[in-house]
Amino acid sequence: MLNEIYSALLAFAIVLVIGPKAIEVFTSLKMGQSIRQDGPSTHLKKAGTPTMGGIMILLGASLSTLLLAPRTLDVAWALFVTLGFAAIGLADDFIIVALKRPLGLRARYKLAFQVLLSGLLGIYVATEPTLGTGVVIPFTSFRPDLGIAGYSLFVIFVMIGVSNAVNLTDGLDGLAAGTSALACVTYCIVAAVFGRQDLSVFASAVAGACIGFAWFNCHPAQVIMGDTGSLALGAAIGSLAILTKTEFLLVIIGGVFVLEALSVIIQVTYFRLTRGKRVFKMSPIHHHFELSGWKEPKVVTRFWILGFVFSLLGFWVLFKYWAAK
Repeated sequence: MLNEIYSALLAFAIVLVIGPKAIEVFTSLKMGQSIRQDGPSTHLKKAGTPTMGGIMILLGASLSTLLLAPRTLDVAWALFVTLGFAAIGLADDFIIVALKRPLGLRARYKLAFQVLLSGLLGIYVATEPTLGTGVVIPFTSFRPDLGIAGYSLFVIFVMIGVSNAVNLTDGLDGLAAGTSALACVTYCIVAAVFGRQDLSVFASAVAGACIGFAWFNCHPAQVIMGDTGSLALGAAIGSLAILTKTEFLLVIIGGVFVLEALSVIIQVTYFRLTRGKRVFKMSPIHHHFELSGWKEPKVVTRFWILGFVFSLLGFWVLFKYWAAK
């Protein structure tokens, strides 16, 4: 595991070194975050905080991966998809912040690019003999083979789902960075269990970069990752699940992201069915706890604890339904 440790430390160090200058540049370019007026009132003071900090995470993770990870097609695809989703997020952030267009990149274009990148990854995995189109469904003996078309569609669903779930989680200082780091550390160990040092090093690089970013993003945040970072982190985590063939394990390891996404789905559905009533005070669910009186650091810390618990559950399921087979 030495390479994984070196990879995490290098990515952490890169982000720590470039962080102050990057924040200075973002500030000078007036890349300030805009805050939604219907959100918690305590967030209004965050207006103007430099955004697009995801670039810092990407630089740290990419350089560390390129320097220390074994050169395999799987790593190349993981990095390609991560950077591709980052480009979508960067375009969205740039349009919102620099061009002052609140809606950002049009939803149909954002979705189209996400589908394209995810579909390409799905086709690669489906046609790679060592990976294939079969999936393991934990807690059952069912091992379906989805075929190339079915598996590619499945990958599109997973990638878009997890990238947007991480995006929803990115609403409090340190929340997305911390929970993503936990998920990537978990996938570092998952990949190592399967003898996939290439993906293990990539996962540790992303984890190290997230921890380095959290140094600047902890409350009160000096910089925000923006869609540039959150979409990229979701893509990195999703690609790790797909390339290690533990797609359904992601539901457990990424339990915090699942809860965040479900809270939005429940809120929107209930609001429409009841014509204006709400289940939560505000969604995603981390805002519900804020409006219930929890201080932001308490919400973040407790969600980190939840992320750790979900990781432990993920290891239990991993050894019971994958590694033991």
